[in-house]
Order: sequence, then structure tokens, then C-alpha cells
Amino acid sequence: MKIVYGERDSILSSMAELREQATAVEKTAAEAVEAIVADVKARGDEAVREYTKRFDGVELESFRVGAEAVAQAVASVEADFLEALEAAKRNIVSYHEKQKRQGFMDGDGTGIIRGQLIRPLETVGVYVPGGTAAYPSSVLMNVLPAKIAGVGRIVMVTPPGKDGVNPYILAAAQIAGVDEIYSIGGAQAVAALAYGTASLPRVDKIVGPGNMYVALAKRAVFGAVNIDMIAGPSEIVVIADETGNPAYIAADLLSQAEHDVNASAIFITTSKELAEQVRAEVEQQLQALPRAEIAGASIEKNGLIVVVNSLEEAFDVSNEIAPEHLELHIPDPVMALGQIKHAGSIFLGPYAPEPLGDYFAGPNHVLPTSGTARFFSPLSVDDFVKKSSFLSYTREALEQVKNQITILAEKEGLSAHARAITIRFDK
Repeated sequence: MKIVYGERDSILSSMAELREQATAVEKTAAEAVEAIVADVKARGDEAVREYTKRFDGVELESFRVGAEAVAQAVASVEADFLEALEAAKRNIVSYHEKQKRQGFMDGDGTGIIRGQLIRPLETVGVYVPGGTAAYPSSVLMNVLPAKIAGVGRIVMVTPPGKDGVNPYILAAAQIAGVDEIYSIGGAQAVAALAYGTASLPRVDKIVGPGNMYVALAKRAVFGAVNIDMIAGPSEIVVIADETGNPAYIAADLLSQAEHDVNASAIFITTSKELAEQVRAEVEQQLQALPRAEIAGASIEKNGLIVVVNSLEEAFDVSNEIAPEHLELHIPDPVMALGQIKHAGSIFLGPYAPEPLGDYFAGPNHVLPTSGTARFFSPLSVDDFVKKSSFLSYTREALEQVKNQITILAEKEGLSAHARAITIRFDK
């Protein structure tokens, strides 16, 4: 990993360059994605079958995964895996239940009633990756908040393999409470969910991570349906002072690097000695990883260690990056929370590694990437509800404010708006 010393602008320039490179690649892929989306919209199931054969090498007559296949999958996986899923489910549910909000209605006795209704979405589509790495944890993280919100119908799509759908993903779907499962993936699955086909229902919102083509497809269909966010490659920033454990930090950096060759792992520290130790640990630990080729390419391309003069400078740099994951390996990380402005999820102390959040603790692991933590939030129960406002005025209450309303309407040149008020008081 490259080490830079005291150069705040260097890391920000490196991150900007990395994100610009990703954008350039996206522009090339976007044309292919838009063509797939348009084709699925026009030809439905026929187009989906053709793309499934072309990209996944699988010919399917029916996309729907039946209850018997799900039951077989659950029976085939290890008991301790199921126990781990159930434990993770309990934590995710207990965390997200606290996010539920109630509607409200207020009235002060003057003939005015105002309020807000909160209603769950009717149908949600959940995309679950199934490529170089399958993620049963993503099933729980996307489905359980929707269930808590009260979504009536949850439809899951996931790419098929030569032997069908990954059994661990099916087991997670069973535990999470997915209503329908379809063995399709890629941009064609996103388009099918957005526009509906003879086999797949149209949904109101599409959530869940995927590769660049899935992300671009979600962007392409936005407007026809809602989406959670446009997720880019995974990223982590670790901040530590001289008390940091180099082995822990290196392991955490590699935990993100193994996701994807475009993932980024950045370490910011006030200690030159720790910087060198972490670099050596990364090189050593990398050799033992089954996904060493992917992690190594990520570290080589997007890994960086920055030595700064103070923790305040480290926080400043991190806030500019607005990382998906931020770890604080410092003596009193809770006290530093006030200095963190932009981060998807924050991990406090040496015993809160990022994978704890990925799998088990409860906070959602669907997080904003590519600097969008400046204005986006993690997936939550709020993503699966919609709000409607309501109001009621008596004649007397409206009469009290009619002149003020007509003044505002006339200043905007909207005389019909003003007339809709005054007509109620014509003699």
C-alpha cells in the first residue's frame, strides 16, 4: 500500500480520481444497460430468458422458485448457519423496530385539523447478488426492515447458477419472510421488477446491492419505480492513533478489499510507525486469503495509507471522503462522534470491526457509497413507507385567513387559486 505523509490534498485527489474512473466506466456500460431495460420493457419474459441464457448460461422455462425448492435448500444447509441467521435476524429486527414512526393529527380547537398518515409500500422488489460472492446477509438487511414497515408483498430476485439458486440465499429468504422468489439477475431482473412481465409482478420500489450493471439499471428505471440508492464499490476508512493494533487494522482493510477489485481501503493515522506496521500486516495477511487476487488488486489500485499531524486532521479528511464505513481505533471513540459529519456507518473501537455490522449487530449494512454519505442515509424502515398529509378547516377557520391566502395567490399570478378561496364567501 502506498503511504503519503501529511498531504491532506493528496488523499482527496486520489479519491476524486478513483470516483472519476468509476464514472467513466459507468458511461460505457450505461448504453448496454439502457438497451437491456428497453428490451425487457418491450418483450417481457422472452427478453429475460434470452439475457439469462446469455449472461448466466442458464436456460429457464419458469423463473419462479417454488416452495419445495426452498424447503430443500433449508434442509441442505448447516444447522449452525441457520442458527447464526436467526440470531442475526433478532438483532436486525430489534434495531429496526426502533425506527418505526407513527402518523400524527393535531387540532387546537379553532376548527383546524392537520396531520400525517404513514403507510407501507404495497410491493417491494429485493435484488440479492449471486456472482463472485453470494450474500445471504443482504437478504436479511433488505427484507426485515420492509417486513417491519408492513410491506404487503416482498419479491426477491437473484441470479441462477448452473445448479439453481444458491441454497444459503434461499434459506435466508425463508427466515426473513420473502413472499416470492425468482431466479433471474442482472439488469434484466431490475427491468422486470420495474415494468412487470407475464411472470413477475411490477413492484413499487427496488432495493438491494448489485454490480455496476444492476446499479445502472436501477438508475435507468428510477421514476417508473422508486429505488433505495445507487451503490458503488465498497469502501472503508480506518482512523487510528499510536494505540491502534496493526493486525486488527490490516484485517479490517482487507475485509473490504476482498469485495471487489474496485473497492477502496484507506487508513489514516497520526503514527508513522503504525503506518509501516499496517502496510506490512496487509502484505502478510493478504497471502492467506482465498480471495487474495481480488483483494490484492483492490489494495494495489485503491489502497492508501495517510499519515497526518493530528486526529482533528484525520477527521477532516474522513469527512471530505464521506466513507461508506468508518472505523475509529482510538482510546475514546464515542467522544469523537461529534467530529464525524459524513459516514454511512461508524464502528467505535478495536472490537467493533466492520464485519460485525455487515452480518450481525443490527444496524443496516446497505449504506451510501462514493461520497454520497454526505446526503444519503443507511437503508431503514423509512425506506419502505410513504407519507400523506391531510388537513381540515371549518368555514370560520378559513374565513380568518382567506385574505392572506388570496394575497399570496395573486402575487404568484394564480387568480384561480385565489378564486377557489373567495368563492366560498361570495354573498
